[in-house]
Amino acid sequence: MILQFSCSNHKSIKDRITFSAIAGSDNTYEETLKLFSNIRVLSSAVIYGANGSGKSNFISALGFMRNLVSESIRYQPGQGIFQAPHKLNPADTPSVYDIQFVKDDIRYAYGFSIVRNAVQEEYLYYFPKGRQVKIFEREAMDIKPGDRYKNTFGVSTSILKENRLFLSCAANYSNIKEIEKAFLFFSEDIVMYNPQVNNWTEYSIQLMQQNEDFKKAFVEILQVLGTGIRDVKVRLEQTRLAAKDLPQEIPEGVKMLMTSQDMNVIEARLVYDEFETDLMTEESNGIKKLFEVICPIIDIINKGRVLVCDEIETSLHESIVYQIVKLFSLTQKDQFAQLIFSTHDTSLLDSSLFRRDQIWFTQLDQQRSTDLYSLVEIKNVRKTENLEKGYISGKYGAIPIVNRNFSFDGVFDRQ
Repeated sequence: MILQFSCSNHKSIKDRITFSAIAGSDNTYEETLKLFSNIRVLSSAVIYGANGSGKSNFISALGFMRNLVSESIRYQPGQGIFQAPHKLNPADTPSVYDIQFVKDDIRYAYGFSIVRNAVQEEYLYYFPKGRQVKIFEREAMDIKPGDRYKNTFGVSTSILKENRLFLSCAANYSNIKEIEKAFLFFSEDIVMYNPQVNNWTEYSIQLMQQNEDFKKAFVEILQVLGTGIRDVKVRLEQTRLAAKDLPQEIPEGVKMLMTSQDMNVIEARLVYDEFETDLMTEESNGIKKLFEVICPIIDIINKGRVLVCDEIETSLHESIVYQIVKLFSLTQKDQFAQLIFSTHDTSLLDSSLFRRDQIWFTQLDQQRSTDLYSLVEIKNVRKTENLEKGYISGKYGAIPIVNRNFSFDGVFDRQ
């Protein structure tokens, strides 16, 4: 689980911003919190803000950190690291990413900075029995191992490049369990989902085919929602296409590629009382989206992972999103799952769903720099306050509608 994440000089994020999943002193909904070493941790957090205020950039910063840890071992010399600094920062301003997280009941602190598309600094600590222990620190290409880890990074150091994170190298070329656990937190435990980009339909079918319990849970949820669906038939198998079965207009080079490797063939049919439908060709976007996300979400919760989602409401009714948040809040597992998401759906701004420290806002300042802050930081917000009304009226900043009096009238007349 994530305890805290900070970043700076990433797209619209000019100066350092910090997100915290550590609960405040408020005792509301204590049953939804996870207690770790006397730290109370939030199960979910929601981020609001106007279009272009930096909600997506905050989420992309976390995704950038995750992907660089997972993938930089494959970067080749001269490839560079894709860096997206703030437009007003000097070229030599570092982009900095820091995170504190818990893996297998141990707290870790990890971070790095990038300057001119190369790693400048990097560090990894962990806290066995609550005491900080250095695993390594890095300055450019110089690795400084902690006392417990001297003479253990030989091969890892030899393959290090300025465009590779040392955590990525050491996870693949050493046998240090703390390194491996930290790496797996990024590669497996942080799950990024963008409804506009990702499609989890195949993932969902795999889960149903491998475990009947997923299919039963999905059908039960569909029945509770009143869809009329009483069963699901799924099939996923690998096959190799034959060139003769492909349209003639496809170029020969593309045909060779398509026929040189196995491809997954998926099928899903939804069973109603008197007929069946094909999921992909005969169902609504809403049903398709439910099919796509429900089983993976159950899997994420069961495995205690962190789901990070940009604009979660896409193709989902507000009542479905409400229940997804509830699912993370009320499902108590030994491995604590979390949900961090952005949305424009103000109906979710409800004190019956969120504590005040779970609600976050993004806002641009005069330098076009994103600021991130929690509702807890705003004074005079009552526990019984209508949060949706307060947000829309601009009481909390991050105003969703910049100018209500704006009109398109006459704009097209000038063309």
